[in-house]
Amino acid sequence: MTYKIGQIVSGKVTGIQPYGAFVALDAQTQGLIHVSEIQSGFTKNIHEVLQVGEEIQVQVIDIDFYTKKISLSRRTLEDQFVQVLNRRKRYFTNKNKKIGFYSIEMTLPIWIEEALEMLEE
Repeated sequence: MTYKIGQIVSGKVTGIQPYGAFVALDAQTQGLIHVSEIQSGFTKNIHEVLQVGEEIQVQVIDIDFYTKKISLSRRTLEDQFVQVLNRRKRYFTNKNKKIGFYSIEMTLPIWIEEALEMLEE
C-alpha cells in the first residue's frame, strides 16, 4: 500500500451514505470519510457538503493493513474550526415552581404499597 497516515491526497467522491462518503484515491484504492470527519461541527446532511463526482482533498487518518481499509478526513484540513454554540438548557418541568422531590415523596408510599401487593399475589 502506497498511502501513509497523515498524507494529504486528492480523491473523487464515488458514493455517499448516511454514515459517510466513499472516495476513490486511485483506480484500485478507496477510502471512507466518516460523517464526523466531513467537517467540523455537526453535519446534518452529507449531500449539502459533498456531491458524487466531486474532486476533494483529504487526509489519511487511519489504515487497517489487515482489511486494507483507509479512513479519511476533510475536517483535519480546515483552517478554521466551527465552534459549537452552547444551547439553552431545556427543562422537562417548570424550574420556577420549586417542586423538587416533593411529588416523589408523596407518591412513594403508594408505589411501595402497590409493589408489596404484587409480591403477595
